[in-house]
Amino acid sequence: MAALRPPLPVPTLARARRMLAAARLKPSTGYPPPASTGSLASSCLADRRLWDRLHTQPRLAGVPTFDWFFGYEEIQELLLPLLQEARATGPLRVLDVGCGTSSLSAGLYTKSPHPVDVLGIDFSAVAVAHMNGLLVGGQNQAPLRPGHPASCLRFMHADAQNMASIAPSGSFQLVLDKGTWDAVARGGLPGAYQLLSECLRVLSPGGTLIQFSDEDPDVRLPCLEQRSHGRTVTVQELGPFKGITYFAYLVKGSQ
Repeated sequence: MAALRPPLPVPTLARARRMLAAARLKPSTGYPPPASTGSLASSCLADRRLWDRLHTQPRLAGVPTFDWFFGYEEIQELLLPLLQEARATGPLRVLDVGCGTSSLSAGLYTKSPHPVDVLGIDFSAVAVAHMNGLLVGGQNQAPLRPGHPASCLRFMHADAQNMASIAPSGSFQLVLDKGTWDAVARGGLPGAYQLLSECLRVLSPGGTLIQFSDEDPDVRLPCLEQRSHGRTVTVQELGPFKGITYFAYLVKGSQ
């Protein structure tokens, strides 16, 4: 396991807060109790209305995606060996929970030299519509093209805390969570634990769940170890990217 570091004095969602200044979000290093749903300001990061609003913000010309933390390019060296090791007879099934309008799913689809079958889900219909538009060619962009001829990519409107209707148990070999736990936990840890439970349910035996976060291992590791039902939990340090150190929390099952 990578060496632990002291907590970082850096706001977790600085960029999102700037884009949503009208909502008056405040930085927090802990998990507050469930907030009122009466306004965007009080609902914090667990309310889909806030994310609908974020995903309708104007984008810079030629930058059709928005990434928490970092994009696909920064973590491809971590992901590609996992894709190569886990290759089966067909494309590796990958689930990106809370995909938003991130470049992660699209990057895997367009740049992985190994065949992947990627499903990105988000509870914001606005985000899903945007990504489906990019997939077929929209936002003044060319249609996305696969990096491997057998790769495919889909986006679906769904709640990552309840995937029973879209994902049978054990159906994905790699599950990716880039900041989704962080957002859900702002509404209370029970929601974050339900998210984790669903991610582990849909994970195949021997598969890997990766949570990307800037939350310190002293906080995140106990939560994952207590709720991962005997799976192996490790952490790798990432970055720094733009002066911020991040962590990849890997939860692996056994064959």
